[in-house]
Order: sequence, then structure tokens, then C-alpha cells
Amino acid sequence: MGEGYYALDSLGAVCPFPLIEAKDVMKTLQSGDHLVIDFDCTQATEVIPQWAATEGHEVTDFVETGDASWQITVKKG
Repeated sequence: MGEGYYALDSLGAVCPFPLIEAKDVMKTLQSGDHLVIDFDCTQATEVIPQWAATEGHEVTDFVETGDASWQITVKKG
């Protein structure tokens, strides 16, 4: 996507896979990097921000991109 920004397309993945995939990718990133996650699992609208806060990451953007799809950007803490 650009320097320090990485994309994770989880559209079509059923819960809890968007969170599981986000955790796996986040392990490979450096502190300060951003992970932009596209997903359409309604449970992830709650569990991804909760996980981010618990792990010391920051949600820098969270938007609805369609009728039942969202994009969240998490900055690694």
C-alpha cells in the first residue's frame, strides 16, 4: 500500500478468521506500522478493536465501506 502501511483483505472470511489473520500479520510488522483490514464479518467490528486495545495497538481509522463491510486501520504499538 505504501511505506509503513500493509493491507489484509479478509472479505468473505467468516469469524473469527479476520481477527486470527490480523494477529498473524501484526506479528510480522514493526512498531508504528499500520495494518489496513477489509472485512465483512459483523463480529469483527467489536473483536478487532477490543484486541487492538488489549495488545497496545491503536485504531487510527474505522469506516463502513458498504452495506455489510468495513475497513479498520490498526497501528502497531
